[in-house]
Amino acid sequence: MCVVLWVVLKLRSIISNTSKLQKDIHYRVLAMVEANPTITQRALAQALGVSLGRINYGLRALIDKGLIKVNNFKRSGTKLTYVYLLTPSGVTEKSALTKAFLARKMQEFDALKKEIEALQLMKGDTDCLKKDNGQ
Repeated sequence: MCVVLWVVLKLRSIISNTSKLQKDIHYRVLAMVEANPTITQRALAQALGVSLGRINYGLRALIDKGLIKVNNFKRSGTKLTYVYLLTPSGVTEKSALTKAFLARKMQEFDALKKEIEALQLMKGDTDCLKKDNGQ
């Protein structure tokens, strides 16, 4: 019974972390597309440190949700370029994702700050703590 409960809790944690990661990627894609509508999927993948397939999958999900609109045009006779534009609902979603992203990062920052303080106390390094608190 305890093992089953542990597995269920572990799976929930993994799903939650995956969901957070997916939201972070969606946020970053929306932000990058808004800043540079002609960005390529390859450039997005490199900038975010994820595979090209994952970017393609994520962009399709954002397009299917109606958050991004895709237009294509020919630069030259042989090359095809895509322009990604945020829809009004994409701008709204980006705003909500920005707020959630910032809240998560602030929580991470607070947790890291507490962990650093605890490690410094364990080490006996209180001079550094005094500097951080403005003393």
